[in-house]
Amino acid sequence: MKSFIMSRRDFFKFCLGGVTVFGLSTLAKAETPPEAFTLPELKAESLPELKPGVVWLEAQDCAGCTESVLSCLTPDLKDFVLDDVAIRYHETIMAGTGEKAEEALEAAIEQGGYVLVLEGSIPEVDSRYLRVAGKSVEETFVRAASAAALVITAGACAAYGGIPKAGTTGAEGARYFLEKHCISTPLINLPGCPVHPQWFFTTVYEYLNTGSVALDEYNRPLSHFACTIHDNCPRRQHYDAERYLRDWNNPAQKQFCLLLKGCRGTKTHADCPVIEWNERANWCIGNNAPCAGCTEPSFYQDSSGLYTPQQKCK
Repeated sequence: MKSFIMSRRDFFKFCLGGVTVFGLSTLAKAETPPEAFTLPELKAESLPELKPGVVWLEAQDCAGCTESVLSCLTPDLKDFVLDDVAIRYHETIMAGTGEKAEEALEAAIEQGGYVLVLEGSIPEVDSRYLRVAGKSVEETFVRAASAAALVITAGACAAYGGIPKAGTTGAEGARYFLEKHCISTPLINLPGCPVHPQWFFTTVYEYLNTGSVALDEYNRPLSHFACTIHDNCPRRQHYDAERYLRDWNNPAQKQFCLLLKGCRGTKTHADCPVIEWNERANWCIGNNAPCAGCTEPSFYQDSSGLYTPQQKCK
């Protein structure tokens, strides 16, 4: 029996995990006699704010950035959600749906002071391209950003427009709409397709612990985007010696520089070669795929033709 003893904190983690897996509402009433036990009703507005709130909006996206963050093993996502922040709204992971979900969003906006995460780009050409709960995503973002303490974009789409910007919706990133509506809320861009979970977590923790994050001209954290892929690329010696991969089927060229196969690492700022992906399992160039430049504002509209040969840096 001792092997099944758990602490009160672990017990609540276990219960929350069950609620999440089965998609149950935390407000669901147990099928027990009313005289079995009685708990006092607690109203959200009566509880003190013990942890910083997070509101996560999804616009024109594939939910890939959400999947990337949820797949992270370090830090433990349960600890992040249960101990470090209070997730007030997130369409993909929250138990509530429909009107209850929208009520949670409205309550969060009314209270304000949260970290707003935007995933996906926002259409400007016509608000009918994307509406949630009868409102355009631009309207919802503007209201949420105006009441937020900080806006963080998750992924290239939210940062610059990304892949949807190459289409017909007039997709733009968060910065465009903050400036359009004269919203002064601070912005941190975490581009990528998808965003690397370490970029997200380290930035959130740095902001929560210090209250500030050093940024470059595109509002990207210098801690992850100060150097280019090229600066730390393990194939740099082949680039310097002008040994380029020309034939995918030639084993002798397997580790050669991918510049002639479309690699944009020379002008892409990110620390992928250092932290890699999937818990350091691999990364694009390590898997013999050219860097697509997904952390740059030019992605994807101005970088189509992913295998187009690139020019050597001067």
